[in-house]
Amino acid sequence: MKTLLALPQGQRALALPTFGSVVELRTSRTLLRAWRDDDLPAWVAMNADPAVRRYFSSLQTETEALGEAGRIRANLARRGWGVWALEIPGKLPFAGFVGLNVPAFEAPFMPTVEMGWRLPVAAWGQGWASEAAAAAAAFGFEVLGLDELVAFTTVGNQPSRRVMARLGMQHDPADDFEHPTVPEGHAFRPHVMYRLSRSRFLRR
Repeated sequence: MKTLLALPQGQRALALPTFGSVVELRTSRTLLRAWRDDDLPAWVAMNADPAVRRYFSSLQTETEALGEAGRIRANLARRGWGVWALEIPGKLPFAGFVGLNVPAFEAPFMPTVEMGWRLPVAAWGQGWASEAAAAAAAFGFEVLGLDELVAFTTVGNQPSRRVMARLGMQHDPADDFEHPTVPEGHAFRPHVMYRLSRSRFLRR
């Protein structure tokens, strides 16, 4: 079925399919799945790691990390898709997240669906984020029927920007913006945005 997803006041709604249970996505090396309670200790530890949070304005307390996980899990359960827990079968039972999100802030490019990922240090440098994100993108285009996906990050986050480039996403400086949830004057408030069209992705 299709459900209108709630967006900030003044933005048009997105009509996107929802599913009765969480859809799992598998690649040759990764699994995107529903979150489990036993993922949470690793999630809390990951978000207290300065290396993981180096492009965020602060570390997360346990309460903040659990609050974010609760929101992610609720959205995933409601839609059947979203910000999946990433598992590397046989290697890492929980390796952060990869998935699709409907941003809740106001910006000129809204409404949209963004791709995002956040992995612990133990999962870096293996290509897992790119592989799982490609599966999420395929789901967005082929199942949800999206025409475009976006991704954004702080200007200096080169590792994340490299993932975006590997996915075939394109950066236009005219799309860059000041992220409204980051405090004014903070070095991480300026964000770059990358776009990926359905036609470009399917030509890969």
